[in-house]
Order: sequence, then structure tokens, then C-alpha cells
Amino acid sequence: MKRFFAVIGLCGLVIQFLAASGREQAPSGGTKQQTRIGIAKIVQHEALDACERGIQDALKDRGVEAVIDLQNANGDMNTAAQIANKFKSDKVTVAVGIGTPVAVALANAIKDTPVLFSVVTDPVGAKLVSTLAHGEGNITGLSDAIPTAEHIALFKEIAGISTLGYIYTGSEANSISALALVESACKDQGIELVTQAISTSAELRQAAEAIVNRVDGVYLTTDNTVFSALSALVQVFNAGKKPVFSGDVTGALAGGCMIASGFNYYKAGLATGNMAADILSGKKPADMPVKFLADPSESDMLFDLDAAKNCGITIPDQYLGSANYIFENGTLTKK
Repeated sequence: MKRFFAVIGLCGLVIQFLAASGREQAPSGGTKQQTRIGIAKIVQHEALDACERGIQDALKDRGVEAVIDLQNANGDMNTAAQIANKFKSDKVTVAVGIGTPVAVALANAIKDTPVLFSVVTDPVGAKLVSTLAHGEGNITGLSDAIPTAEHIALFKEIAGISTLGYIYTGSEANSISALALVESACKDQGIELVTQAISTSAELRQAAEAIVNRVDGVYLTTDNTVFSALSALVQVFNAGKKPVFSGDVTGALAGGCMIASGFNYYKAGLATGNMAADILSGKKPADMPVKFLADPSESDMLFDLDAAKNCGITIPDQYLGSANYIFENGTLTKK
């Protein structure tokens, strides 16, 4: 009988040991919950990939130890909704949405966990927040609003355009908001605007072909669907000897865009990652204002002299001196 109870006691000790080794202990002696961060982007392209890397690097630099779940909606809203529901069921500690559609999907599905949006042009228009002064409930983030009016004025000055093409995703709130800014800027500059809406990146080449002979150049805002197939548009406009002005430098580093001006998406990711780390440290999204990248060091300017030569345009020296990227003779130089 003694031997029987000894065996039972030993089994009990083994079970307790296995149970204890199967969980991580917090310094206070309680069970430590594993930190899980879900990061979803609406589509894959250079700018959003750079933002995604920046978020992860910032978290690492801040000493955040977490399981990170990277997801890509591939431009599909149904997929974005599925990702949002996955993050919800997985009980992520923080959910990060890169791009307006996926950020909206996360905000619609997740109500009791911090949701952080990144590179959303018009978070108020997308109804993620009601003001830029602070977050909304469990939601806050970073905006990638660009100086559209200044861009178009510069395009007119350098390229002498009188008609401007603008291709955008008709179903994306980000692009609809940007369209209003483009329309206003063209009106102020006395420029005729020719627009073309698309639904998917597969339609971009056809859209470019539809307007290339009707405009003096094309302007691109931070439309994720357009940038995911940027090379198709660049090919059409380069063949037509018409200049391209990109509001995103990251996607223009492969060449073909005569002018590109915008903030650095990797640094946008760093800023977003730091916001996530702040939330994990105890800050509440509702108390955190929407962040903008306002420091000049967080922005880039590119001129492609090969593309300019192809269009018969000379870039004034005063602007070349302010650029930190120059593309010439097929080679990209970073200052």
C-alpha cells in the first residue's frame, strides 16, 4: 500500500512539473500572456513592404518580444475581412493595418483590442477616427497624406503640362479623397484633368493606354492598387514619351518616373512600430493623436534624368540639388 501511494505521489509531481514547464512565468509569479502582433497589408509592393519591415525593426529595437503574424490581402476586401477575423480569433495583442482597406477591415472586426493603422491618407474620411487630434476608442495610427497641390504645381513648372492624367482605384476611400485634392489643385493651376478609375491592378495597363494620348503627363498619389502594378503604367507612358510624377519614391526607385516625391515608407514603418511599442507599454490609442511624418529627413525626392530626356524635358539645377535620388544612364545614385 505504501508503495502504491508513493507511485501516486510521484506521478503527481511529474504532472505538476510538466504543467509548470508548459507556460512562461511572469516575474510576479503569475502566468505571462504571450504577446501576439498581427500585421496585415492590403497588397504587396515596394512601399508597403518597406513599411512592414520598418514596423518589425522598430519593435525589435524597442525590445518587444512577440509572435508576429504577417498577412497580405492581395488587394481583395473579402480576404482583408478574413484576416481581420483571424486576428480577432487569435486574440492578437495589437492589430496593425497597412493601407486604408485593410485598416478599415480590422477596425470593423476588432473592438476590444488596439488597432493601429499605417499609411492611411485620410483616416477621417475613412471613418477610422473622427479627428486627427486623438485616436478613436481602440484605434489610432499614422497618415501618409502628401502635399498634392505642391506636387502638381512643381509638375507644371518643370514639365509645362496643361492636361494631367490621374488613375485611381474607384473603390478605395484613400483614392477618392486624393482625387478631390487633385481636382482642386488642377483647378488652381488652370490644368485640365483627365481621370480613369480602375478596380484591380490588372486593369492598370489598359487604363494607362486609354489616357496616355490625351494628357501631357500623369500624376500618381499613394494608391496601393496602382503602385502594385506601377511598371505597367511606366512602360505605357515612357513609350508615349509622357512624364510620370509619383507621390511615392519607394516604388519609383526602379526607374521610369521622371519625378517622385514623398515620405520614406520604411521610416513610416518605424514610426508605426514605435506607436505599437508605446501601446504595449501602456498608452491608450484614444489618447494618441494621428501621426504625420513632418520632418524633411523623413521625405525623399527623386529625379530620373533618363525619363526626362526621353520626354524632351530638362530638370532645372535648382531642383536637382535638392534631390536625394538621381537616376541617370540606368544607374540610381543616392546622395
